Amino acid sequence: MPVFGRVNKYISGGYTFMKRKIVAVVLASTMVFGMTACGSSGAGDSSNTGSDAATDNTATDNTATDDGSEDANVTEGSSDDENTLTVWTWDPNFNIYAIEKAAEIYAKDHPGFKVDVSEIKSDDIETRLTTAVSAGDLSTLPDIFLMQDNSFQKYATNYPDIFTDLTDSGIDFSQFSQAKVAYSTLDGKNYGVPFDNGAVIECLRTDMLEQAGYTIDDFTDITWSDFMEKAKVVKEKTGQPILTSQAGSPDLVMEMLQSCGESLFNEDGSVNIKDNKALKPILEIYQQMVADGTLVEVTDWDQYIASINNSTVAGVINGCWIMASIVANDDQSGQWAITNMPKLDGVDGATNYSNNGGSSWVISSNCQKQDLAIDFMKSTFAGSTDLYDDIISKGALATWAPAGDTDVYAQPVEFFSNEAVYAKIVDFATKTPSNITGPFYYDARDAVGVALSNIIQSGADMDDEIATAQDTVEFNMGG
Repeated sequence: MPVFGRVNKYISGGYTFMKRKIVAVVLASTMVFGMTACGSSGAGDSSNTGSDAATDNTATDNTATDDGSEDANVTEGSSDDENTLTVWTWDPNFNIYAIEKAAEIYAKDHPGFKVDVSEIKSDDIETRLTTAVSAGDLSTLPDIFLMQDNSFQKYATNYPDIFTDLTDSGIDFSQFSQAKVAYSTLDGKNYGVPFDNGAVIECLRTDMLEQAGYTIDDFTDITWSDFMEKAKVVKEKTGQPILTSQAGSPDLVMEMLQSCGESLFNEDGSVNIKDNKALKPILEIYQQMVADGTLVEVTDWDQYIASINNSTVAGVINGCWIMASIVANDDQSGQWAITNMPKLDGVDGATNYSNNGGSSWVISSNCQKQDLAIDFMKSTFAGSTDLYDDIISKGALATWAPAGDTDVYAQPVEFFSNEAVYAKIVDFATKTPSNITGPFYYDARDAVGVALSNIIQSGADMDDEIATAQDTVEFNMGG
């Protein structure tokens, strides 16, 4: 059975970014997402080997690693070899495996092609980008690097000279989830090639639902008000809450917000917290579920995962990468099912779909072989069902729609009630509304997290906390 991606938690301190080309002071950025979430591990949970052995037509060099020190063995700059592309990314079992597998596939029609991969944590990549711009020397940048989707806008806005414009590259961006494409799009131009899928799923224990008189169909395409009432029945019949969450983490809140097509920023970049039409109703739902005992808060990520695995909750809502942690308990095989998340009542544009996490590939402006790099990306991550059929074994689900039509994606998964969950998740991704992240996304996300914590843990006034969050972000933005 395929094992799904890594857990990604974002615990983000704020960055203060000056305008492009001005020396930037990196205050603190700790993206330790055991996945945060999110998409791809900034912590680099590198527990293992890289990829399978390369074929005779290709070779990969993955000897470089980054432990955060200046002396780490990292390949800098573009390779002098006309058939080699340098790459910065993290996680040998996920991202590195994927890029090396892509190189292997591409080399079948392009003998001699290879990638020279340096393993660098996500936050270290961002630090290196900032340092290069501050020094006015982009020659240290590789040909290709991976970037967290939620960081993309701040770098594309503040440091546009780092990126290659891919708008007219021949890559068909219409074949990707448009919510995913939006992360790497600025002023109508495409600067990234979408990679892994962070589509939100609702995973529920079918045996617990059965005790309460429900099936997974009763939780499909429903509203939050309906969900909350059914959650009370599940709690009454099983003694367990239906959802779990980390105390103070705004993950669920952000997922609910995006499902409405709402953002913490307006199109003009101004803060949209105090006047956000969906945020207060979302916080009210969260607060009420905690009061009802249908949502339990735990103190840290380990307890969050434990609550899922030890049958003390009946379900979880998060990015599809959470399946990696669910399948870790073999004893529960066949007792889980997947559906879409509830949608908000009475909010225009509300849907049952959202996203949490993910990353995209960038071709740097320093790449001396841009035609090769573009063709490589076009032929693999934007053009190869064989690639996605293979890397699904590592948890890398596509946001590239054609991948969802293959036999591999259509196969039933025993653990999840013999459903074709891969194809279902790709479909979810295509229906997810886009949102506006902007350069100060993490400032806004953190401010909402503080507000949520104060409301739930201290009983603080919700309106006051929302107003304070708005003020905090505006202050951080220098306004």
